[in-house]
Amino acid sequence: MSRKAAALWRSARPTPTPRRKLASAAAPPSVVITTLPNKIRVATERTPGHFSTVGLYIDAGSRYETPLTSGVSHFLDRMAFKSTSTRTDEQMASDIHSLGGQIMCSSSRESIMYQSSHAHSGTPLALSLIADTILNPAFTPEELEAQHDAASYEIREITSKPEMILPEVLHNVAYGNQGLGNPLLCPEERIPAMNDALLRYSLTEWYRPERMVIAGAGMGHQELVELTDKLFSSLKATEPPSASSSVTQQIQQAHQSRLLNTTSANPQAPPHILNPGTPGVAKSLTRAASYLFPQTTISNGLTIPKSPTSTYTGGHRFIHDPNQDLGHVYIAYEGVGINDDDVYALAVMQVLLGGGGSFSAGGPGKGMYSRLYTHILNHYTQIDHCASFHHIYNDSSLFGLFASFLPAASGIQGGNTPAQILPHLVHQLSLLVYTAVREDELSRARNQLNSSLMMALESRAVEVEDLGRQILVHGRKVPIDEMTDKINNVTPADVRRVAARIFSPGSGSKATVVCMGHEDVGNWPEVFAKYGVAGA
Repeated sequence: MSRKAAALWRSARPTPTPRRKLASAAAPPSVVITTLPNKIRVATERTPGHFSTVGLYIDAGSRYETPLTSGVSHFLDRMAFKSTSTRTDEQMASDIHSLGGQIMCSSSRESIMYQSSHAHSGTPLALSLIADTILNPAFTPEELEAQHDAASYEIREITSKPEMILPEVLHNVAYGNQGLGNPLLCPEERIPAMNDALLRYSLTEWYRPERMVIAGAGMGHQELVELTDKLFSSLKATEPPSASSSVTQQIQQAHQSRLLNTTSANPQAPPHILNPGTPGVAKSLTRAASYLFPQTTISNGLTIPKSPTSTYTGGHRFIHDPNQDLGHVYIAYEGVGINDDDVYALAVMQVLLGGGGSFSAGGPGKGMYSRLYTHILNHYTQIDHCASFHHIYNDSSLFGLFASFLPAASGIQGGNTPAQILPHLVHQLSLLVYTAVREDELSRARNQLNSSLMMALESRAVEVEDLGRQILVHGRKVPIDEMTDKINNVTPADVRRVAARIFSPGSGSKATVVCMGHEDVGNWPEVFAKYGVAGA
């Protein structure tokens, strides 16, 4: 090739884009949020996959209930996807079956969600079913009566399982029977009051567009916006109904009628604290990733409804049940809400304590190196289950430990009394206040928390629920690397500082103690004082 031809060839080639420019090109945002004129927020996350998930998330739940509406959240959950004014029960069932996916409703203390996972082409039908069930419910007498019977059975089943009912009792005691202390299940004596008028009143009060988020993954953002606008535009942002409204009066009259027809950072360690490497006092002797994010400022001017205030009271309750095969002891303190950065340290502490059942098929990586395994379960065979828990809410949380054990009153050799088990649990909290956590132990807990968080979000259903709840509470989706950075920044000093903040004697905290079985825990405030943690 001549020099001239070579020059012409070089000039004709497209100029390659410099690598620096390619690297600096801004990627499109993975999360897009649109607020419709009626204040419903629509959020989508751009993630690859073979199916779609869409959900409606509502700022409602049992903490919003009053004595008049107690049990409504449970029944709104149970009455989802029944007959409506536009679909019979058979048509609703047929449409759900043709969707070929999974559709469900779930109520919790701070939210009610309707969610569907389906093939990509099923999004219009899925959102139509969700819209129909909240906008046009029929609440027929036959369906309500069927759910009365089903709820009664469900309550009896759950009440018979201590591992399921005792966390409910714990919330009830901790928050003085109000707000977060309201039961998730409809109280059995309230079931007859669950009627059409009460459910519709609660829909009017709670299901307002400014309290709703539609979230999805697997569909285009504009597609979901247009579907939401088409199906939910009839909702208008309104003030809640007046307490003196005729609807409220009718509900109260109906309710009364039914009732007539029914029956310091480094405090000085106490002398009784043991070395962290020793097993315990004496041989004699069960959400969500979406809650690990900080408070954010909403830039679009929306006012997010605030949860009703719940006042933590602490306290003690003993449930005498000599028919129980095991004894059960729970202890808890009020932690911090999701708006507090110390929630990360508390979450790490919960993993650090860990625990589980006395028998585990797992090995390293399954929590076998957590403190409740190494300090308690590996040494005391009479303890069947021992674990930490952390229930996180918008403005509060419950942090604590529980143990299930062979009771001495059962006559089985090696059984223990609750008074003998309680010091083991209190001692583990005391260690967090008065001794430093080893860096390798803390690193293991941080890694386990990060892994659990990221593996949970691998599920598209969990991912969309996480998106909906974050937008509902904070107005934005917090990137996963922001959360993991917060977790990785937790230091041994942070653990000790936050432990002192939550349950040291100088914190002003009060404990919540719940015991079920043959006998009570005895003088529990004395045990807490002995180990240098806050008590009554």
